[in-house]
Amino acid sequence: MKVYVSVDLEGITGITHWDEAEKGTPDYIEFRERMTQEARAACAGAFAAGASEVWVKDAHDTGRNLLASELPRGIRLIRSWSEGPLPMMQELDASFDAAMMVGYHAGAETGASPLEHTFTRRFTGVRLNGAPASELLLNATFAASLGVPVVLVTGDERTCEEASALNPRIRTVPVLRGVGGSTVSIHPEEAIDRIRRESEGALRDDPAACAFEVPDRFVVEIDLANHATAHRMAFYPGAVRRGARGISFDTDDVFDVKRLMLFAMLASWDAR
Repeated sequence: MKVYVSVDLEGITGITHWDEAEKGTPDYIEFRERMTQEARAACAGAFAAGASEVWVKDAHDTGRNLLASELPRGIRLIRSWSEGPLPMMQELDASFDAAMMVGYHAGAETGASPLEHTFTRRFTGVRLNGAPASELLLNATFAASLGVPVVLVTGDERTCEEASALNPRIRTVPVLRGVGGSTVSIHPEEAIDRIRRESEGALRDDPAACAFEVPDRFVVEIDLANHATAHRMAFYPGAVRRGARGISFDTDDVFDVKRLMLFAMLASWDAR
């Protein structure tokens, strides 16, 4: 059994402020360690369930957060960014039997987390087929298009609710809840225990039961913080300007959605 684990930081237990998520700040050190511990728990559960391969993507910010020496032996760790269109899901293909998402967080414009965003804070809103789109939704939909079921999601309560809406069989571990600019969290050790237990349980069950239907059509809307970025992105093939700071894009291929998001991120990062 081959398992893929994508690990983010803004949905790790207790995290509340951007100072705790950004490399170079004093508070980051603690949450880098917690990120590693929760990733390790998911990997340990996968190996206990009989996984022969576990691939881990460090999917936060620099892509250089997880402490490799603290992860279980036998994993394959993907660090930094290839600059391709699958930044949080690099190397995922149809050869994997299941995927897990650890430390995931609420998407932009949900009001569900002090750290809510979808890929970058320079997107003020992202919608897929009219509904707010989180990193979980976009990454899980891509995995589903390959026939790889997402069997476990951990993170804030909104993220776990989104996972359950995709398929109630997906196991979830909600470790914190956003309340305005604050969070309410479970204890870090409880989170680690639950993640390991649910990871093992998810794989001992039938992973295929966690599958969900992928739409035939994808209409993506992105609201950008800078109107000049929207102007630039309107030249992306197939993109249409929508208002002063938005674009829309229509496709029947989920890979096109991932490619659009990559170029929109690059365009927003380069904005003056």
